[in-house]
Amino acid sequence: MAQVPQTFFDALAVRTWCGLALTALGRAREEIDAINVYPVADGDTGTNLYLTVESAATAVEAVFAGYEAGSGAGSVPAGKPSLADAARAMAHGALIGARGNSGTILAQLLRGMAQVLTAEGETPHTDGNGLGLALRHAADSARQAVAHPVEGTVLSVASAAADAAEGAEGDCGTVARAAYRGACVALAATPGQLAVLEHAGVVDAGGRGLVAVLAALVETFTGELPELSAAVSAAAAAAAAAHGRVEAARAADRADDVSDGEDRQDGESREDGEGGPAFEVIYLLEAEDRAVARLRQRLDALGDSLVVVGGDGLWNVHVHVDDAGAAVEAGVEAGRPYRIRITHFGADDAHTRGGERPPRERVQRAVVAVVPGEGLAGLYTEAGATTVLARPGEPPASGELVEAVRRAHAREVVLLPNDADLRHTAAAAAEQARTEGIRVALIPTRSAVQGIAALAVHEPDRRFDEDVVSMTSAAGATRYAEVTVAERQSWTMAGICQAGDVLGLIDGDVAVIGSDVTAAAETVLNRMLAAGGELVTLVLGDEAPEGVAERLEARVREAYLAVDTVVYRGGRQGALVLIGVE
Repeated sequence: MAQVPQTFFDALAVRTWCGLALTALGRAREEIDAINVYPVADGDTGTNLYLTVESAATAVEAVFAGYEAGSGAGSVPAGKPSLADAARAMAHGALIGARGNSGTILAQLLRGMAQVLTAEGETPHTDGNGLGLALRHAADSARQAVAHPVEGTVLSVASAAADAAEGAEGDCGTVARAAYRGACVALAATPGQLAVLEHAGVVDAGGRGLVAVLAALVETFTGELPELSAAVSAAAAAAAAAHGRVEAARAADRADDVSDGEDRQDGESREDGEGGPAFEVIYLLEAEDRAVARLRQRLDALGDSLVVVGGDGLWNVHVHVDDAGAAVEAGVEAGRPYRIRITHFGADDAHTRGGERPPRERVQRAVVAVVPGEGLAGLYTEAGATTVLARPGEPPASGELVEAVRRAHAREVVLLPNDADLRHTAAAAAEQARTEGIRVALIPTRSAVQGIAALAVHEPDRRFDEDVVSMTSAAGATRYAEVTVAERQSWTMAGICQAGDVLGLIDGDVAVIGSDVTAAAETVLNRMLAAGGELVTLVLGDEAPEGVAERLEARVREAYLAVDTVVYRGGRQGALVLIGVE
């Protein structure tokens, strides 16, 4: 069924575009991965673009959900979000979720568009002319974010799309079609611009991904998905026909890394597709503009493929280096880096592993868990789980959970989402992993304390079904609660709360509204233990007041003699205190 077209760029158009782009990249992901030979032949460009857009789409959906939940409740205005709300959410979501070289550039493209769409002025940039301006600013800002732009890449495709859009006159649909056609022509030309593409017989993978995103833009404003151009059709054919050549190019790349790695100089360009640094380093960075300018110079001297995107105090940094530690240290000097991801090119990866090293044997069973803070991540890791860190306001996307399942490298995986809101995300990740031949059981844990209970009875030597039943029973027998601070006025099961009030939630519902964290936590604990229990688990966040654990432990000793208490430090976890009662 054809998509109902949007007539101009508003919040709904942003939402529709993100959803359609995610679908388009989902269809094309394997094809794009297969033709990925530049800047590193690691076969993950399609996946990285998908994860980047998934993060953007999730952020936009959260904005709409906030308005829908708050309509008439006094917490947010009734109605729907503005274009500025949606566009900024899209840009922020892409920024914090950007993966890989192409994903980071795509995040800057979306940020550049958002800057134009949300600009204040007498003429709103919501029509065809505004779309053209947005695409132009997006292409220019993305090019500026790359330390050493190379033609024949996604940058060339973005510039061509912007050129074509600027030359078009009409509504958003007309401009989007022109941009798409321009991008397709530029994509077809990429092998003639970059030798490594010509040698492998493929077009640029990042550019192919951008064409998919622009096709979704056309569908947003016309209601019809444009027919694949000859360039895109050729790319699809090349993905299959050139698979052997791509793998040969990757093998040659690995051989060159081994033979001349000692002779390679820091910062050497990867323009020929061969050689290059050993690590990809990505992190989010909170820093001032002046510090980021110095960071660019420092990282440019350390390696290549440097892309720094963002602004307003938050940046996404991507670089390929031989000294990963130095790249992270540079970030520490500039500000506060976090969500640091370091990938060793060729380490245990099906796309980059040569015949000289046999694949690592899969373990029989593993546990993958989403955890809300660094402290709990350490606890879960010590217990043998593979963890995905969910920072406050930054829930993981399904793609991140799939990556974690793959990283666990097991035939059987038990997945613990530890959050009721992640149920559908975790289910999608489990389904994807099953298509890859991994047996996955999803236990619907709604809190990290339920996950702790499940992990405590995990026995990998048992039959899989028996282990899952035991873990599910332990999680289900654990009541959970949290003490947090209200961010806004809203209606609750316990009455109306104001911003700044202390809230005690039991099994997801607000049960206590107060002004003192320790008193609220004690009230919550008493209510939970009134129904019985043998073990109390307390997880303290970084901002929990001093003495709260001691007071709760004392209360348990005084009133519940047969109940034991265990305390963990959760780190920066969002909630001030998590409570579990088994």
